Amino acid sequence: MSEAAGKEYVERARALQPLLAQEADAIERGRRLTPAVVSALIENGLYRMLLPESIGGAELAPTFFMQAVEEIAKGDASTAWCLGQCGVSAMVSAYLDRDTAREIFNEAPGILAWGAAAGEAKAIEGGYRATWRWSFASGCRQASWLGAHVHIVEPDGKKRLKPDGTPVQRTILFPASSAAIEDVWDVIGLKGTGTDNYAVDGLFIPERFCAGRDDPASRREAGALYRLTTSIMYGLGFSAIALGVARAMLDEAVKVARGKSASQVKHAMRDNNAVHALIGRNEAKLRAARAYLFAAVEEVWRDLQRPAELSTQNRVALRLAASWALHQSVEVVDAAYHMMGATAVFHANPFERRFRDIHAIAQQIQARDIHYETVGQVILGLDPEAPVFAT
Repeated sequence: MSEAAGKEYVERARALQPLLAQEADAIERGRRLTPAVVSALIENGLYRMLLPESIGGAELAPTFFMQAVEEIAKGDASTAWCLGQCGVSAMVSAYLDRDTAREIFNEAPGILAWGAAAGEAKAIEGGYRATWRWSFASGCRQASWLGAHVHIVEPDGKKRLKPDGTPVQRTILFPASSAAIEDVWDVIGLKGTGTDNYAVDGLFIPERFCAGRDDPASRREAGALYRLTTSIMYGLGFSAIALGVARAMLDEAVKVARGKSASQVKHAMRDNNAVHALIGRNEAKLRAARAYLFAAVEEVWRDLQRPAELSTQNRVALRLAASWALHQSVEVVDAAYHMMGATAVFHANPFERRFRDIHAIAQQIQARDIHYETVGQVILGLDPEAPVFAT
């Protein structure tokens, strides 16, 4: 996809911000995206940004995808989170035969969601049978298809193993109507993501709906995008969402500060030297974190054009930049929140939801502090104790 086309998707995302502002309260109350928002995302092709061009997707370079979810996050973090989760999940299409991928993604609404952690599926003639329950399925309420990561159990009851002795993991895909969704998402932030549990009972999954996600040997698309794993893309997308939340929070704080008088203080906030310094430092922090993240992605993207497989050093560069951007975004949001004083606690003002949302984002696996330890171990030439990009 051309650079001009990539920028067009970013503009489409930016144009949805008024709608997101209008729907944000309803999204939060209902704990899922509203029909109007889902329809707008579909109509603008935003769920298809990372689908292969071979099946009619945009196959965008990662920086355009990141900018698009960043723009959505400025309007509503829950919407951006669902788009990031479902958009990246669609990359599993690169590991399916094209007829199967078209069946899943080219029949409206063509949205796939899945949860975390691996369950089990038993190998039987023609496919697999699964009885399991998974959790943390962001976007499952608008999805037409669900996926689940499983270890394969052979007919004799033993797990299928890789040559190194670790369990084989596959991703099974099935219509959302085949699963029971359990309403459990009662949380403090990202309330509108509908990140619920789902379960299947004795479900048969034909072989063609089982994918070797993120396994280079199973990959069917040659594009550079698909040499980036879904785990990596989740980290990049969620960090961009954090940047969008922080950008919107700081901008709103500046807007309020221009006209607000602080209690028991002689001058308005805009005349307060402490406020000036706080805004300046956090503006620098946010711009630097964003520039670092996007520069790291661009550098790795150039490597992948050779073409080449993703190296350990590529993974380290992306993990470090993504983790840093996310954590710096939290600091910017906190600073803006505290700068606003009592104004920030009222639901009617555009601060408390973003404060809750950024701290929900920071609790997610992509934000764990252990990533810095892993990167440090690689830099020192040690074997990392955890995967550089965990699923």
